[in-house]
Amino acid sequence: MERSLKNVLVISFGFLLLFTAYGSLQNLQSSLHSEGGLGVATLSSLYGAVLLSSMFLPPIFIKRFGCKWTIIGAMGCYVAFSLGNFKSSWYTLVPTSVLLGLGAAPLWSAQCTYLTILGNSQARKVGELGKNVVNKYFGVFFFIFQSSGVWGNLISSLVFHQTPNKEFFSEDQLMSCGAKDCLMSTVAANYTTQPSQKLVYTLLSIYTGSGVLAILLIAIFLEPIEDNLPNREGEEKSPPFRSTLLSTFMLLRDKRLHLLNLLPLYNGLQQGFMSGEYTRSYATCALGIHFVGYVMICFSAASSLCSLLYGKISQYTGRAVLYVLGRSSDTRLLHGHPPAVAATPCPDGRVLHPPRPVGCVRCCVADTELRAVWCSV
Repeated sequence: MERSLKNVLVISFGFLLLFTAYGSLQNLQSSLHSEGGLGVATLSSLYGAVLLSSMFLPPIFIKRFGCKWTIIGAMGCYVAFSLGNFKSSWYTLVPTSVLLGLGAAPLWSAQCTYLTILGNSQARKVGELGKNVVNKYFGVFFFIFQSSGVWGNLISSLVFHQTPNKEFFSEDQLMSCGAKDCLMSTVAANYTTQPSQKLVYTLLSIYTGSGVLAILLIAIFLEPIEDNLPNREGEEKSPPFRSTLLSTFMLLRDKRLHLLNLLPLYNGLQQGFMSGEYTRSYATCALGIHFVGYVMICFSAASSLCSLLYGKISQYTGRAVLYVLGRSSDTRLLHGHPPAVAATPCPDGRVLHPPRPVGCVRCCVADTELRAVWCSV
């Protein structure tokens, strides 16, 4: 097995183990912690922290610690969130969700940077186009990664299916589910029987162990990306972080980015609905919490298959077409690698890289710091 493909598989299975725990735990937040809207508040705090983290932390962490150790540290934030669920209260879930949010942006930026550099490096060795190899690596990664939703949700359903007393829902109770379910409602039917604490602790122990295994896998087997970088002697010094951040905001002057803003906006609404509302109001309310995993397995399985398929198709159709088709699936495949704007070759003949932000005086983006900021945007 070639060295670069081995690293792709290591990082893919590391994320598989990590998000087997986090993905399904996220789907259960609004169902497990429905009292006082704690679960929804937890998810809101999490993604609010992601928003702040995306603008400031990724380039700092990647530049100082490198991609590998940034991934390991960020994974630790995810494990902390699993531990916080053992004691469900505002004082444990909200702080750990904020910690997870702060680690999420560096995690995904480091992953994107790692695979992009790895793909370009391998393309240089075999004489292929960089974007084709990168697309292939991202397709393999997301094919493995998206399957985490299948295994994580399957685990939660199998564990909660051990509940001795299965719930029965009358027609009157079902009338308050779905679109008619309201957080402000006082109807008792909206609050279904919770699983026993023993089953909850069993599930959380499995998820915590999965996250720890992910950290160990990355720490032991993933090679630092610096080993795969070309000799960069003679390149001009990277601009300061303040200049890079300013260049990022100046991207808003690009009309093409104005149109792209609608896509992550939709993606955020879709993820919020799926993890916060759909799982609680449609699955838990109408079927029971042990069916949440089974329902989300269908969504995750479709996302996994489409991730591999879209990675192949994008080589022939471009990413713009897939942006339109990919709205029914999880769009992180398309957001993982800088889309929509064609990269330009550098004068010195290096492999294609994402284009420079507006206002940047360099001919092309070749340093890790700018690439991380681009991925965060």
